Amino acid sequence: MKAIIAERYGTPDVLEFKETTKPTPKDNEVLVKVHAASLNMFDWHLLTADIFLVRLNAGLFKPKNRIPGADVAGRVEAVGKNVTRFKIGDEVYGDLAASGCGSFAEYVAVPEKTLALKPVNLTFEEAAAYPMAAVTALQGLRDAGKIQAGHKVLIQGASGGVGSFAVQIAKSFGAEVTAVCSTRNVEQVRSLGADHVVDYTQEDFTKNGKQYDLILAVNGYRKLQEYKGSLAPKGIYVMAGGATKQIFEALLRGSFLSEKNGKKLGAFTAEPKQKDLMYLKGLAEAGKVKPLIDKRYPLSETAQALRYLGEGHARGKVVITVAS
Repeated sequence: MKAIIAERYGTPDVLEFKETTKPTPKDNEVLVKVHAASLNMFDWHLLTADIFLVRLNAGLFKPKNRIPGADVAGRVEAVGKNVTRFKIGDEVYGDLAASGCGSFAEYVAVPEKTLALKPVNLTFEEAAAYPMAAVTALQGLRDAGKIQAGHKVLIQGASGGVGSFAVQIAKSFGAEVTAVCSTRNVEQVRSLGADHVVDYTQEDFTKNGKQYDLILAVNGYRKLQEYKGSLAPKGIYVMAGGATKQIFEALLRGSFLSEKNGKKLGAFTAEPKQKDLMYLKGLAEAGKVKPLIDKRYPLSETAQALRYLGEGHARGKVVITVAS
């Protein structure tokens, strides 16, 4: 089979598109014929190892798993003897980050617990856009942010992969959503259902006097004290991703800046969960959440796709088409 191979850490230039062995599923695994994958900043950090802690799990000197790629959507081609949830021909999607990745290939064998049935109303490309970004948005809002109907919620980074899902998911919970983005993305973000849109090139949301029950900062880049000032008395600030400096500040100072019975600040890391993929399937099929896809690339141009993602200006998701 054809696959994208990373023999060492580095820029996208180290990626090779070549033949490799087609995997055979183990007893608890599903062999998926990959139709589409999508990119996340997770893939960038895993390839470049620009956050050194990545190497502790992914391999100290070179990647333990040669084929990158977390998000996947495809069709089940074979199942191990202990697999009970899926059968040959099922259309599935999932996040492979916790099981060694491998979606940038024509086939991948993964534990059945990493997959869920694909939303029936989505194409493979659309479904591949969901897993990591949408689950991160869901868990950030629901689990870390304790979102409730009627909450005033601010989404920083609303035009990106996680942010575009977060706007829609927050609306599905009945929240009043303020989305923060740049000028070129204002109308697109408004079309996702945001009640209010702040153009950060024209207005600083930390200085306009407004307060929120929940702030979800995707790749938060401000100091925690600035976010704290924009929280309501019992508001919650959640950082999902960011530069190493901001992550450490949230981890080390978040508890210090939090109040015993008041404002809470901190970072969180999403965890791939089958039940959340099933929940998102329901939202997608109900028409409450749709993917925002910026660009599509063939598998052979994955390196180019990662370069584009690494520039930091993708509007929504970048998708890799593997099979038609």
